[in-house]
Amino acid sequence: MQPSALAALGAEVVLANTYHLYLQPGKKIVQEAGGLGKFMGWQGPTMTDSGGFQVFSLGAAFGKTISKFTKEDAPQEESVAVYDEGVASQHGQLAVIDDEGVSFTSHLDGSLHRFTPERSVEIQHALGADIFFAFDECTSPTEPYAYQREAMERTHRWADRSLKAHRQNIDARAKQSLFGIVQGGRHEDLRKESAREIVRMGFDGIGIGGSFSKEDMRGALAAAMSEIPEELPRHFLGIGEPGDILEGIASGMDLFDCVAATRLGRHGSIYTKNGLIHLKNEKYRTDFSPLDAGIAIPGTESFTRAYVSHLLRSGEMLGAVIASMHNVGFILRLFADARQAILDEWFEQYRAEFMEMYRGYVLSQRVVDTFDE
Repeated sequence: MQPSALAALGAEVVLANTYHLYLQPGKKIVQEAGGLGKFMGWQGPTMTDSGGFQVFSLGAAFGKTISKFTKEDAPQEESVAVYDEGVASQHGQLAVIDDEGVSFTSHLDGSLHRFTPERSVEIQHALGADIFFAFDECTSPTEPYAYQREAMERTHRWADRSLKAHRQNIDARAKQSLFGIVQGGRHEDLRKESAREIVRMGFDGIGIGGSFSKEDMRGALAAAMSEIPEELPRHFLGIGEPGDILEGIASGMDLFDCVAATRLGRHGSIYTKNGLIHLKNEKYRTDFSPLDAGIAIPGTESFTRAYVSHLLRSGEMLGAVIASMHNVGFILRLFADARQAILDEWFEQYRAEFMEMYRGYVLSQRVVDTFDE
């Protein structure tokens, strides 16, 4: 999506990935371009993550379906820890974590790299985002309590080192804000302890990182929120599904980022007020209704489901562009409506009504869409 399209849809901030920008084009090129915003032609505020989630996806989560959320019975497997020519070109395969940092191989060419808190801060200083995050370790929710505590305490040490590295760079400190990240998995006592410690360090804002089970998210968030002062911005890292967004807002989160909207769009799925639909399904080939009759997204409102289904089935990249624009616009509209509902003091009713329509449709269509495939 072009930055101008993002702005037209109402996006206020963009977040970029430190791990990927470090590998290509490299921090030097971004820095020489004048920083992330100028490099990509974006006029508004920018953010970068720390690369910590890539530690998770390269190591503990490699080859699994575990991501931000998982089920109780999700498998636990050993992470890959040696270089193998056969997987060098795959996304995310090799990462070894120690107390000093993480060593990993590039998913592009298998070359060996090393991130420490200081290195992550150095890279993010060069990328020049207005807000960036301290280096952290993101754990799988299936990890045992003992490891969740170990990773949380390591994250706290890395947070302290990240903060010191940032404060030593007077120029960057004057231009960039640093957010610390709360970890602790699904455990309320760890989340509470982590939030208290990260707040104590004096960061400019707080990120809620790591992973949960869906059932534990509310309790873990509430425990963390109880330790975070009202004036500190709170960012929910990697959360972007409609129901999860509204859950986060209800818990007090201010900022969110997620790849879901465009990832789903690229694969042919779009959000609607009546739930997620899969435009490659047979029934949409002759569905000449709008993408979502309940909400008109600027730039995509004139397209029908049949047309976008045709583009997607034909492998035309315009199909992925339209679906991605629609999904991003849908999520941004969700935020706008939620914000207005808060101002009008009826957020809980708005949330309940939205989810009744959205979740009910998803559940009723799940079997139908499966057979349509």
